[in-house]
Amino acid sequence: MHNDDLGTLSTPNNTDSPLDRLEGADAAENAAPNPDAMLALLDEADPQKRIVAARAFCEIRDERAIPKLTEMLKDACPLARVSAAYALGRNTRADVVEPLIESLGDWNGYVRKGVVWALGNCRDKRAVDPLVDALKTDISAVRLWAASSLGQLSKVGYDSIFVAVPPLIEELRRDPVAAVRSNCAWALGQLCRELPSNVVYAGAIDSLLEALEDDEDMGVREDARSSLLRVGDPRGLQAIEDLEREGWI
Repeated sequence: MHNDDLGTLSTPNNTDSPLDRLEGADAAENAAPNPDAMLALLDEADPQKRIVAARAFCEIRDERAIPKLTEMLKDACPLARVSAAYALGRNTRADVVEPLIESLGDWNGYVRKGVVWALGNCRDKRAVDPLVDALKTDISAVRLWAASSLGQLSKVGYDSIFVAVPPLIEELRRDPVAAVRSNCAWALGQLCRELPSNVVYAGAIDSLLEALEDDEDMGVREDARSSLLRVGDPRGLQAIEDLEREGWI
């Protein structure tokens, strides 16, 4: 597991990146950023200007920015790196997947959180194993988004889903942070819709039923319920009906 200086990042009540709370790059003028101007700022020596530009590409899509944003993943400034990761999550392309995977080794937890979010948006099978590793070993803020990103890989193919489901089941059952378990429940609901009725599917449904009936956190139980409804599995629907009749949910 990563050991970060950002100790508070691994606590249940602090799983947000600072970038999540920043206003958009155009907030002051209430106008869309100019892509050409932002492209020029990506080359500035001043890290604050590069950060402003990268944040702009979290809102706008322009393939011309991708090489520069990819290079920014190695910037000396952590906030520049996290901004670049989020921007690449908006400006996805096949050739950004490997650089993003390399950035999962970044010492900064905020950067890794942005990277796992971006990898989910890439929807590329190469991301499956690195996301699974992040789900199993990283701090809570990163695990939370690794679970969500795995859920976004439902259209990548059966082999990828087959790899992703067992660790999501494991973390739904054992992760100490309720928000991570909730995201695992959501992700399993996304992936199960693409699975045939086999042992992997059955195991996922079993874990969602366990969460629905036994998890101590109401939010986790609600996410498990929503996933079971989304999948439409007969066992899940019957369990929900029975629990509603008994007044449990």
